[in-house]
Order: sequence, then C-alpha cells, then structure tokens
Amino acid sequence: MAAVEYIVIVVAVVVVLGAALAAFLIPRRRRGEVAAPPPRPGVDYQPGVGDDATAPVEAPRTPIRDVELPEAPLAPVEPEAPALERPEPAAGRLVRLRSRLARSQSGFGKGLLSLLSRERLDDETWEEIEDTLLTADLGVTPTQELVERLRTRARVEGIQDPDAARTLLREELLALVDPSLDRALRTDRHLEDGRPAVVLVVGVNGTGKTTTVGKLARVLVAEDRDVVLGAADTFRAAAADQLTTWGDRVGVVTVRGPEGGDPASVAFDAVKAGIEQEVDVVLVDTAGRLQTKVGLMDELGKVKRVIEKHGPVDEVLLVLDATTGQNGLVQARVFGEVVDVTGIVLTKLDGTAKGGIVVAVQRELGVPVKLVGLGEGPDDLAPFDAEAFVDGILG
Repeated sequence: MAAVEYIVIVVAVVVVLGAALAAFLIPRRRRGEVAAPPPRPGVDYQPGVGDDATAPVEAPRTPIRDVELPEAPLAPVEPEAPALERPEPAAGRLVRLRSRLARSQSGFGKGLLSLLSRERLDDETWEEIEDTLLTADLGVTPTQELVERLRTRARVEGIQDPDAARTLLREELLALVDPSLDRALRTDRHLEDGRPAVVLVVGVNGTGKTTTVGKLARVLVAEDRDVVLGAADTFRAAAADQLTTWGDRVGVVTVRGPEGGDPASVAFDAVKAGIEQEVDVVLVDTAGRLQTKVGLMDELGKVKRVIEKHGPVDEVLLVLDATTGQNGLVQARVFGEVVDVTGIVLTKLDGTAKGGIVVAVQRELGVPVKLVGLGEGPDDLAPFDAEAFVDGILG
C-alpha cells in the first residue's frame, strides 16, 4: 500500500514539473492575438532538396547596408526670358508731362506775365521784358522781334487785365515757336522696294544721345513698328551695352561690332539686317567723341555714305542737351555743316533749361524740334507739340 502511494506521488510531481516546464518554454499568445497560419509550401516558400515540405528553412539574412548611389547629373535649367515691356503710346505724352515742364519754366512765364500786366508799360518795363527773354536763351534776334510785336499789339489793342496779357503773350510765343513746321518723323517703310526707313542719330557725348535712341525705339514699338538698332558708337563699349539693354527690354535686335571697330561697317550691317528681317525702321547711334569739325566731317560723312549704299537716309536727328544753352547752338551749327540735319531732339528740357532754346535752335538750323526729353523715365521722350509747350511755359 505504501509503495502504491509513493508511485502516485512521484507521478503527480513529474506531471506538475512537466506542466511548469512547458509553460516556461512555450510562449503564450497575448489576449486577442490570432495565431499565424502555418506556411504554405510552394506559396510562402519553395521547398528545397531535403525539405519535408512542412516547414520552411529560413535562409540566412544579409544585413541591409546604406548604399550611396551616384548622383544623377541635373539637367541645366534654362533661365526664363524676361517679360518684354510694353511702352505706353507716344500720343499725348507732352500733354501728360506738361506739368513737369511748367514747374521748370514757371519762373520764365510768370515773370513775363507779371511785367505785361503792369498798369503802365514804359520803356523800363520793356527793357525788363527783353532781359527776361534773353536769359531764357531765346536769342537776340527772336527776342527783338517778339518785343517789337508785343509793344505794337499792346499799344493798338491795349492790355486791360492779366488774362488779356496772357492771351497776347501766348499767341506771340506760339507764332515764334511756329506750329506750322512739319515735325513728323519719317519712319514709314518704303513701299516701292520694302526697304526700312533709316534714322541716323548724331550729337556729342553727354547729351543723352544713346539713351535717346533707346527711348525712340520704345516710341516706335508703341506704334507697332518693327525696329533694328545699330550700335555704331564703337569707341565706347558702354554705349553698345547700353543700347543692347534698351533693345532687349522691348524685344528689339541690336547690331554691334567689336570695340574700336569701323562705325560705318556697323551702320551698314545694321541696315542690311533691317532689310533682311523686313523691319520698318533702323535706328543708328553714332559716335560723338570727336570735337573738331574735320573729324566729324570724316567720320559722319563716311557713315552716311556707306548707309546710302542701301538707299537714302530718311532722318538725321541731332540730339542737344537743352541745359547747355548757347553751347548747344554752337554744336548745332557744327553738325549742321557736317550732315543734313532734318530734326532736333532736345533732352533735359525739364531741368535748368530755358524754354527759349527751342526757338533759338530752330532759327539756327532752320529745322524743327521734333522730340523733347522731359525726364529720366523710359517713356519720357515725347513728340514736340508747340501748343502744349507754350502752355507749359506759361503754366
């Protein structure tokens, strides 16, 4: 009996120890965890030789390492072309800029009106009027003519009030500026042979000549004209760069040559390019570095002759700095003897310039002022309008 009890106790101990050992060796699933299904031969793994097709043999795993891949070369990014500017229409520019002109010329106009509005116009008053006109760069002969006409009309018609004085002065100044002059730019393409109009721009350095060419290109682009620029001022690299920049802003091609090259050759190539591209106008900027009349004669004469191998030059515009006064008249006289000037461009008329220079330079060359610059903005070059100009002077 004792032996049987002993065996039972030993078996019970073995069972308990076996259960404890199984609990320790076999991990328990967490609550809610679903047992993974057994692997499927031929699907989850491919049995190899010696496999019993019941359990996969796990292949040794190669540790994953960071691999530096060679960088692929980046495709070059083409810079975006700058948006072309659309210049504002030239029509009415001088009217819009009249207030600016009035600010710079108000002393001249108001001074004359104050003198003419005096109750008694004696000889001393007329001398003051004459001095005012002379200091406005009107010139001796035009001043004497204007004073004589004012005296005659004042004596015959009388001046009752400031409004009458203003009307009288406006009429006489307008007659002196001469609104009957043909101030149109000849920039129409030649219909008979399709050749573009050619505009030669001349003047000494420092007058704003190259800037004027760039601004004139904007005026023409605003009128839907196709333009080619010729950078024939080859002695200043900055001039060619400056002109190219002006052209790029409005989509206009600039023909240029090597620094120090032959200006006539560049001018010829510019006109040739204009013919081949069937543009409307070719604007040629020339050098103004030469100070002697002989040098100007040789260089400008050659440029003009070479251009005329393609056909006649339609316009020769002389650019003058309006602030130089009588010095500008000397320059006008020299250039007038060298080339056949057809029109005048007065720059910086909004500065310290005196309005009388318009009359004086027209009298000197016998050609009209066609364009005026009234500021530093890209669209501050305006076709000259005699009435708007006189009204700007009188304020």
